[in-house]
Amino acid sequence: MSWYEALILGVVQGLTEFLPVSSSGHLEIGQAILGTTSEDNLMFTVILHVATVLSTIVILWNEVWKLLRGTFGTTQWNEDKDYVAKILVSMIPVFIVGVFFKDAVEGFFGSGLLLVGCCLLVTALLLSLSEYISRHREGAGHEVTYKDAIIIGCAQAVAVLPGLSRSGTTIATGLLCGVKKESVAQFSFLMVLIPILGEAFLNLLDVLQGEVVFQSIGWLPACVGFVAAFLTGCAACKWMIAIVRRQRLTWFALYCACAGVLAIAYELLK
Repeated sequence: MSWYEALILGVVQGLTEFLPVSSSGHLEIGQAILGTTSEDNLMFTVILHVATVLSTIVILWNEVWKLLRGTFGTTQWNEDKDYVAKILVSMIPVFIVGVFFKDAVEGFFGSGLLLVGCCLLVTALLLSLSEYISRHREGAGHEVTYKDAIIIGCAQAVAVLPGLSRSGTTIATGLLCGVKKESVAQFSFLMVLIPILGEAFLNLLDVLQGEVVFQSIGWLPACVGFVAAFLTGCAACKWMIAIVRRQRLTWFALYCACAGVLAIAYELLK
C-alpha cells in the first residue's frame, strides 16, 4: 500500500465513520477501486478505526471527562454512573457477536461489493424512515433508557456488516425508539469507544504486537492513514452532531441509495 492510497482511505474513513453512510462499506469500495491487497485490509481498517475513536474522544472530551469524573470520583450512584451503565448495556450485543461470530463477520469483508451495496440500501431505508417518523412525532423525545440502550446495542451489532452504517443504524434506531436527537447522537458516538479499542487490541495481539501490520502495510502509509482519519474524523464528528439536531438525514439516505446501486452494478458488471 502506498502513502497516497493510505491518505485517500484515511480521509474516507474519517469522513464516513460519523456520517451515516457506512465507513466499512466505503473502505471496501475504496480498497476495491485502489486494488489494495486483502492481507492489508483488515489491520489497516483497525488502525483507521482507532484514529476515529481518538477523534471522538477529542471532540466529546468534556462529556467523556464528566462521565469519568462522575463514575470514578464518588462511590454514590449518580447520573454519570447511570449513563455509563447504559453504555455498558449497549455493548452486550456487539460483545456477543465479537466473541462468538468474529470469524463469520470477518468473512464478509473482502467478499465483494454486492453485500456492501445491499447494506447501503438498507441504511438508506433506515435513515429515511427514522427522519420521517421523528419529524411527525409529537414532543422532543426522551433521554436514553436501558431498554433503548439494549435496542440500540442490537442495531450496532448488526451494523458490523460492511455497508450498514454503524452511526446511521444506531442513530436511526434511537430516533425510532423516541430518543431525543441530541441525546441519540452523543450516545451513538460514545457507545462505540470501548468496542473499537477492544477490537483493535485483540487484532494487534494476533499480529505479534503490531510487527506484521507494519511489515505488510509500511510505517509511512500506516501513519499517513492514521493522521488523515483522525483529522477528518474530528471535523465529521462535529458536523454530524449538528446535522442530527437539525434533522437533515434525507440527503444521506439518498446518497446511500445511489452508492448502493452503483456498488451492486459495479460488482455485477465487472
